[in-house]
Amino acid sequence: MWLIWIGVALLVLHFAGVGPFADLKWYWWTLPFALAFIWFEFIERALGLDRKKGFDEMDQVKRRRIAKSLGDRAPSAQKGKPRR
Repeated sequence: MWLIWIGVALLVLHFAGVGPFADLKWYWWTLPFALAFIWFEFIERALGLDRKKGFDEMDQVKRRRIAKSLGDRAPSAQKGKPRR
């Protein structure tokens, strides 16, 4: 996400004509967008970060649902061995 913000900042500074950013070639302010595209489309998928984030969100929703239905009797979120 930082690459996108950097790209937007460079783009705005370039078109506003601020200092040395006014003379930037087109590839300098498009480079952060290209790197962000490569990151989100290829690298994040290859590392499995997109699926991990989805599983974490589903787990959090599941915990909230269990806590809401059980109230005070909700099990604590302990890591380690499962209870038998």
